[in-house]
Amino acid sequence: MLARILGALALALIQATAALAQDYPNKLVILTIPFAAGGPTDTLGRILGQVLSNTLKQQVIIENVAGAGGTISYAKVAKSKPDGYTVLLAHIGMSTAPALYRKPAVNPLTDYEYIGQVADVPMTLIARKNLEADTFKEFMTYFRANNKKMTYGNAGLGAASHLCGLLFLSAVKVDVQTVSYKGTAPAMADLMGGHIDFMCDQTTNTTAQIKSGAVKVYAVTSRKGVPSLPGVPTLHDAGLKNFEVVVWHGLYVPKGTPKPAIDKLVSALQAAVKDPTFKTKLAELGAEPVSVAKATPEGLQKHLKAEIDKWAPIIKAAGVYAD
Repeated sequence: MLARILGALALALIQATAALAQDYPNKLVILTIPFAAGGPTDTLGRILGQVLSNTLKQQVIIENVAGAGGTISYAKVAKSKPDGYTVLLAHIGMSTAPALYRKPAVNPLTDYEYIGQVADVPMTLIARKNLEADTFKEFMTYFRANNKKMTYGNAGLGAASHLCGLLFLSAVKVDVQTVSYKGTAPAMADLMGGHIDFMCDQTTNTTAQIKSGAVKVYAVTSRKGVPSLPGVPTLHDAGLKNFEVVVWHGLYVPKGTPKPAIDKLVSALQAAVKDPTFKTKLAELGAEPVSVAKATPEGLQKHLKAEIDKWAPIIKAAGVYAD
């Protein structure tokens, strides 16, 4: 009798899983963004959401859950129902949170199922438009002479702009007053208003301001130039040898999400990174999709682990922590 009951339960589970594979998704899919609307991750998410909607034949809507360097969003998604309808788009901050926070909200290596990497976004070293330096060499001369009165802005602990700043200040071995904001938008507003001196932020957020002349640009942080910003050198070529920061992004779903749902999301992501429109829109912002080989659960898991191992000693050396 028990054997028959267990057999019936197993058959019911198989049938339910098969049904999910056929029906998913049959309602709205929520793409959760860990930062405020209008920021660089939000910009990428909205472009990605449009492409995913077309492939999944179901609307993908954006939900912005900002706060605590993205960790509020990380925890919210990790605790969501594992049915494939709540997806997290997180950037490099997912790999730095374990070291930045004394009590991390999640364990990136155990609390999620992985969908894949999405895109790589270079960053730019930018300054207020009336700063008395026009090249990176001139900026460094001015910076070393005036660092005690200069201010560096970032979008808050754990933001990509914060991480880039950590590496930059560590590389040049000069300290400076740091001003942290609750998001990229207010930081950029103060930079354009001349209230802070410089910052480092993603091309998805700075390209328009650079092209309009609202801010000065000294370099990009990738090892190769950015086609949408012709003539802007890399920090490596400008003199800061071997400096590189590229903000990578990945898609995650709660642990226990059924494989059929994961498979469909992986397929939709791989279609996105090959989509000409997606590539074009990202290129206009200085970004580029990852290869199909990276847009896989295995690709994201491997990269995430490597990035956690890379950032932990850097953050420890900087002595930057949050409760």
